[in-house]
Amino acid sequence: MPSSVPELLLLNPSDSVAVATREIPAGKAVSVGGFAGTAAATIPSGHKIAIRAVAPGEPVVKYGQVIGTATQPIEPGQHVHVHNLGMGEARLDHGSTRIVEAERGAEEATFLGIRRPSGQIATRNYIGVIASVNCSATVCKRIADAFNGNALADYPNVDGVVAIVHGSGCGMNGTGEGMAILRRTLRGYADHANFAGLLLIGLGCEMNQIAPLAQTLAPRPDGLIATLTIQEEGGTRETIERGVALVRAMLPIANDVRREPVPASYLTVGLQCGGSDGYSGITANPVLGAAVDLLVAHGGTAILSETPEIYGAEHLLTARAASPAVADRLMDRIRWWEDYTRLHKGDMNNNPSPGNKAGGITTILEKSLGAVAKGGGTRLNAVVDYAEPVTDHGLVFMDTPGYDPVSATGQVAGGANLIAFTTGRGSTYGCKPTPSLKIATNSALYARMGDDMDFNGGAVLDGGTSVAEAGAALFRLMLDTASGHRTRSEENGIGDNEFVPWQIGAVM
Repeated sequence: MPSSVPELLLLNPSDSVAVATREIPAGKAVSVGGFAGTAAATIPSGHKIAIRAVAPGEPVVKYGQVIGTATQPIEPGQHVHVHNLGMGEARLDHGSTRIVEAERGAEEATFLGIRRPSGQIATRNYIGVIASVNCSATVCKRIADAFNGNALADYPNVDGVVAIVHGSGCGMNGTGEGMAILRRTLRGYADHANFAGLLLIGLGCEMNQIAPLAQTLAPRPDGLIATLTIQEEGGTRETIERGVALVRAMLPIANDVRREPVPASYLTVGLQCGGSDGYSGITANPVLGAAVDLLVAHGGTAILSETPEIYGAEHLLTARAASPAVADRLMDRIRWWEDYTRLHKGDMNNNPSPGNKAGGITTILEKSLGAVAKGGGTRLNAVVDYAEPVTDHGLVFMDTPGYDPVSATGQVAGGANLIAFTTGRGSTYGCKPTPSLKIATNSALYARMGDDMDFNGGAVLDGGTSVAEAGAALFRLMLDTASGHRTRSEENGIGDNEFVPWQIGAVM
C-alpha cells in the first residue's frame, strides 16, 4: 500500500468504526476524523477499529448503515470483529433514496457483437453439448473433448465446444419446483445467444426427457441443433461417435459469422462477488456500481443477485424500486429465504464465509451493504426468479443463492452475455459460454494473482484514481470484452465445469 494512503479510512461521518488499509500493530498511535488514540490490539488490513465507544446491544455503524450490534463493551481503539460484534436487529428504512442518472457522454457506447438470426447479440461463439441428466454427462464431455487442442484450427470464429453437464435430471419429482428450475436453467442455456450450435443428449429413461426441452427452444438455422438419446443410439460409444460427427458438421456453419458494431443496450452483465474482503465495499463493488450506472445510461442491463448476500441491505434496493410491486416482489423473496433457512435449521447470518471473515467482514449485514454497491445507484426495474429470462433493461434483481457458481449459472440462463466478478481474497471463476471479468479489490491481490485478475479496483485505495474514473475504465473493459477481448479465465481455459444449477426439492 503506498505510504500516501492513510492508515485508516472513515467511510461515513456517522460511522463508529474505521477500516485499516494496512496492518496496524498493537499500541500504535492512529487518528481519523475526530478520533485520536492507539490500537488496543493488532488490526489486520481490511479490518475494523472502533473510533468511539459502543455499549452492549447498541448498533455498530459502517457505510453510514448498521452492520450489527455490540455483544460486549467496545472501547475506542479496539479491534471490532466476531468477538464483539453480532448480527443483532437491523433498523431498515424502506423510504425513498436518491437515484443516480449517469451521464452517457457525447457518443453512444457500442461493442462488436455477433448478431444471431433471432435478433439476439452474442459476445462469444460456442457450440454447446447439453446433458438432460447426469447419466449423459460423460458422453457430453467426451464429445466436447474431441474438439480440444488444434481441432478447431480451421474454424477461427468458433470459440470452442463446451459440455454443459450437471448432477441432476432424475431421482426427483417430475412436476416439482426442483424440476421446474432445472428445465428453466437448461432452456436458458440452450437458447443463449453465445451458443451458435446445440447438441442435446439424454439417456432415454430419465425424468427430465430431451423432447420437451427441445420442443420449447427458439428456432435455429438448419444444421445447428440436434438431439441424441444414448439408449436409442446403441450405447455410449455409438452416441459419442454420432455426436462428434454432428458437431463437426455444425462447425462450418457456426464459423460463418462476423462481428459488427452494436449498441451497448445489447449487453447484459451478471454482477457477482466472491471471496470478499474488507475492501470489497470500498473499492471494487462501488467501482463496478459506477460502471453499471454507465451501462444502464446507455440502455444496457445489469443483473444483481445473491439474495442471502443482500440480506440486511434490501432497504437500499426497495427504496429505489420502479414501483411498489417491484419492492414487494423483492421483499417476498427475502421472506422466502427466511422461511427456507428456518426450515433447514439454519439462519441468514451463516454467511460471511471463513474467508470473508479473515478479510475483515463480520456479519451478513456488513457484507450485504458492500455487495449492494455492485448495482450502482440506478432504479431497480424488475425482480425475477432464478434462471428466468431477463427482458427488462436497466438494473434487474434475480433471486439466487449466494454461492457464486449457482448464482452465475442462473444469470447466464437469464441471458447474461458478460459476468463481472469482484473478489478480495482471489476467485478464479470462469463461466463458459459467457466471459467472466475478475475485478480485484486491492492491489496486493492484483499483483499476487495477476494471471487471474482482469482489473484492479484497488487503484482507488492507492490514491490518484476516483471511483468514477475507475468505473469508466471498467465500463470500457466490459465493451472490449464483449467485443472479443479474452478474459484471464478464458486464457487459462477455465469455465468448463462451472455450470451448477440450483438444486432444490427432494431427491428421491
